Parts: sequence; structure tokens; C-alpha cells
Amino acid sequence: MAEKNEPSAKERILAAAEELFAESGFDATPTSRIAERAEVPKGLVHYYFRRKADLLTALIKRLPDEQIDPASIVVPGDIAESLRRLVSELDDRLARSRMLSHLLWREADTHRAVRDALNNRFQRLVRQVRAVILAAGDSGVTVEDVDSAAGLLALAMSYRHSVARHGGGGPPDLMERELNFIADALSPRPAAT
Repeated sequence: MAEKNEPSAKERILAAAEELFAESGFDATPTSRIAERAEVPKGLVHYYFRRKADLLTALIKRLPDEQIDPASIVVPGDIAESLRRLVSELDDRLARSRMLSHLLWREADTHRAVRDALNNRFQRLVRQVRAVILAAGDSGVTVEDVDSAAGLLALAMSYRHSVARHGGGGPPDLMERELNFIADALSPRPAAT
């Protein structure tokens, strides 16, 4: 009888698929290798996932939730610190799914479902950054400036996450200058005399 803490066959299949797709790519990984790595009969892979593409779809759904309540990270009046907290929290979540992230960035060019999932995540990230800026900032900032800042920071974060799979992601304060630049650009300017 299996231990209660052992992952189910379906979970082992998904974990094996994630590892192998990240190592070799989706197209180069036969389901027989997934079954072998998961230590299950090949028929069980097809029982849970009719097509190999269904494995990829299931893996996309395993991405960590990146929705963060702005109230948990916003420091009113301090856009830079609020954005710093957002970036830190998003980086922590990415670190828990680095292999899955690697896989998705790799397969985005050849699989529409992956590309769509990454695009949806990017749009959510833009909205997340925008919400944090609005909650932390001064009401005197224009909507256009907030939208531009949110888009730029989301692009920078997406880039960082796309190359994180290569390791050596740089110093932890990699975005410090960018965050300060954005916060400074969104700060009210003294009236010219």
C-alpha cells in the first residue's frame, strides 16, 4: 500500500512532464519517457491526459497565483517601497515555479495555449502594478503616466522572469534603479517659480 504522503500517479505524471518538457522541450519528449520518469504504465498517462498537449494545458494551470492584494504590500505615499514589495513577492512566487516558468517561456513560440497564458499573465501583471501605484501614489499623477509606468515595470518583470531560467539572475536589487526611476517619475514636481 502506498504511503499517504506519496504523490498520486497523476501528480507524478505532471511532475515528470514538467521536468522533461523543461529539459528537452515538449516536442522532443515522448509520453513513454514521461511514464518511465513517473514510474507508471504508459497507458496511465493517456488515461489522465488523452493527448500530450493536455499535459501542457494542465501544467499551465499549475502556475502559482500571482494576484496580490495591494493592501498587503502598499506603503501609502511611498511608490518605490510599494513597488519593491510587489517585485519581491512576485519574485518569491516565481522562485517556487522556476522550472515551470522555464518550460512555458521555451514553448511559447510553438504552442498557442502557452503564448496565450503568458500574455494573460502579462496583462494581469500590468493591472497589478497599476493598482499598487494608484494605491501608493499621489492623486495628482495622470492616468497616462500610471499606465505607462505599469506597462514598463511589467515588461521589465516579464523580461527578468523569462531569463531567470538561465540562472545567475544577478544581484537581488537588480531592479532597484528601475523602481526608483519609476517612483521618481510619478512623484509630484514642485511648481516652477
